[in-house]
Amino acid sequence: MKVQLVAYAPGVSSIPHTHPDSAFIYATVLEGAIRSKINDNPVQVYHAGENFFELPRDHHRVSANASDTEPARLLAVLIANTNEQNLVINDKE
Repeated sequence: MKVQLVAYAPGVSSIPHTHPDSAFIYATVLEGAIRSKINDNPVQVYHAGENFFELPRDHHRVSANASDTEPARLLAVLIANTNEQNLVINDKE
């Protein structure tokens, strides 16, 4: 299990990505609001105190600060095989 604090400055987003086949991700928004799209589901906005999860093989297509003026932070708990080295696999451009 690994825990990662993800901080987004105003208007910032992550590259679309996946996680290893063994990874389960549980994320809680700590501050601000996060815009998220997983697989082909609609984009959702999660606010401070709300959470979402990703299952193995899910494609996180959008992960972004929903605000252009306020910062946002989330806490991600990743449960994966202990031998996994690369827990975030960015899409190839």
